[in-house]
Amino acid sequence: MTEGAGRRRARRLAIGTAVVLALAGMNGPWVYRFSTEQYHQYKINRPEYKAENGHWEIVEFPEEYRQNTIHAALLHTGKLLLVAGSGNNQDNFDAKRFDTRIWDPVNGTIKKVPTPKDLFCTGHTQLANGNLLIAGGTKRYEKLKGDVTKAGGLMIVHNENPDKPITLPAGTKFKGRENGRTFVSKDPVVVERATKNFDKKTGKFLGNTPGLGRIYVEAQKRGAKYETGTQDNYRIQGLTGVDARNTYGIAQKLALDKKDFQGIRDAFEFDPVAEKYIKVDPMKEARWYPTLTTLSDGKVLSVSGLDDIGQLVPGKNEVFDPKARTWTYTPKERQFPTYPALFLMQNGKIFYSGSNAGYGPDDVGREPGIWDVRSNRFTKLPGLSDPKLMETSGTVLLAPAQDERFMVIGGGGVGESRLSSRRTRIVDLKADGPRFVDGPSLAEGTRYPQASVLPDDTVLVSGGSEDYRGRGDSNILQARIYHPDTNTFDRVADPLVGRNYHSGSILLPDGRVMFFGSDSLYGDAANTKPGKFEQRIEIYTPPYLYRDSRPSLSGGPKTIPRGGTGTFTSRQASSIRKVRLMRPSASTHVTDVDQRSIALDYTVAGDKVTVTVPKNRNLVQGGWYMLFADDDRGTPSEARWVRVP
Repeated sequence: MTEGAGRRRARRLAIGTAVVLALAGMNGPWVYRFSTEQYHQYKINRPEYKAENGHWEIVEFPEEYRQNTIHAALLHTGKLLLVAGSGNNQDNFDAKRFDTRIWDPVNGTIKKVPTPKDLFCTGHTQLANGNLLIAGGTKRYEKLKGDVTKAGGLMIVHNENPDKPITLPAGTKFKGRENGRTFVSKDPVVVERATKNFDKKTGKFLGNTPGLGRIYVEAQKRGAKYETGTQDNYRIQGLTGVDARNTYGIAQKLALDKKDFQGIRDAFEFDPVAEKYIKVDPMKEARWYPTLTTLSDGKVLSVSGLDDIGQLVPGKNEVFDPKARTWTYTPKERQFPTYPALFLMQNGKIFYSGSNAGYGPDDVGREPGIWDVRSNRFTKLPGLSDPKLMETSGTVLLAPAQDERFMVIGGGGVGESRLSSRRTRIVDLKADGPRFVDGPSLAEGTRYPQASVLPDDTVLVSGGSEDYRGRGDSNILQARIYHPDTNTFDRVADPLVGRNYHSGSILLPDGRVMFFGSDSLYGDAANTKPGKFEQRIEIYTPPYLYRDSRPSLSGGPKTIPRGGTGTFTSRQASSIRKVRLMRPSASTHVTDVDQRSIALDYTVAGDKVTVTVPKNRNLVQGGWYMLFADDDRGTPSEARWVRVP
């Protein structure tokens, strides 16, 4: 090579290097992000990383099967019921497009199921016959102030006639005696007859207590001039004679302010085998955001919710009889906020953790305690930290369920508050004088935490957001596993998808955990773009499934009564250290009162594992369960489905 040629080559190399450096300077952030993401993907997919931290994967349905999943339940067929109803979408509601999907995570099949009513924000629980009870839903979407065009609100109809009830059809007109304005009812209402009152000692007649009916009314015409500012007495048009004299309406302010969601009374059982909804008798009260909890006798308690005029149900709780498929009121009333976390205790009473979804006064029914439904006695539990930040918190019954220890996770302030809690709180209901104590803290304040009990007794806690509905791009892309034996958290692999409002998690029979939903209020950190509902499903595979092997479990009976035994086959029987009977989840709005993990006594003989189901029906409620066996490393088998009749 000549000296000139060498100089020319050096000059070209220098120019090329300068160009590369200039491009790198201009694109530095992109190059950095690309290389960082490539390294992150390499790291999280390494076998050693998965064995220590687990792994997340996204499942995206074909477009024609996607929906805004609000509710999910694991069925005893191994499939998942994914319910959207109208999916928090006013257009779907107006068009009566109500969606349900059945997804088989093993075979990957998806099926659309006809949905009879808008089951958006319904309540649900597993029944002893294997069906899922679903009750309540949406009658009307909320209207924010500014969107309301006709003044309206609550009208209390009084009937002072002790001889007969009176029925007023939808469209009944009420005219104010003082303000002269006319309002029209949106639904029919039955007003019970008045009650005659007598002095118990003398028998003297003391007068009548009028029967009352509640109805939503709105002005005949649009505009602010039809608003009312004070209470008025209203004549009811179309009534004559005795009815006109004894029946009237009373309303406070009827205005253009925000109108809340309204609930429905409809109830259904979902049959997992036929894969269809079966209509049962409607509830006594319309409910939107109710909680359904199984009682000691196998009946189901329905509590709270917004009624058919958008008011919080005023403590009127009711019970579903699965045999008669009918509802009856409880003898006494007790009020809770919507979606209260209510769990059946081993003594037949109900534990209320204080967790809830929000609607309701900030000073009524929010303190945690133990509720005797029959006597209506409520014993408050002390020690709860951040007691004003319990809305959108999660509550989970720690394993094994026999210990009756509960963990309350995170939470936020009432309504659209920016406040959120980093606390976890634990209460041992078997202790003398039970009280809450703080557990390990979360990394940051967390609303909407998803929590699933795993077959090895740990709890997977993931997702949530620091602010209301993920506001300010505050979704928390972190996951932790809680260890009840050491009262500690271990940070594990980060989820790929943010989850906040309208999200939840479900333990699958293979030991993985499925996550669904999320309904961010905004789509950017500046809160200027509307949020988009998260339709992707994500599955977390815990570290225990990345070990060399897992125990097998096969054979055995399909049914084991309380106090009864069942024998299963396992090639690794000698290594079995723990057997758990786990009730399948039914989850929505960070509320899952079904999931529980029950320790079973067991014996091993050769390759046979014989298990015994506890006798306590409050501990082991009737229904289908997943039976897991864990080996000496804490690795669970795949579940066997067992029914407790």
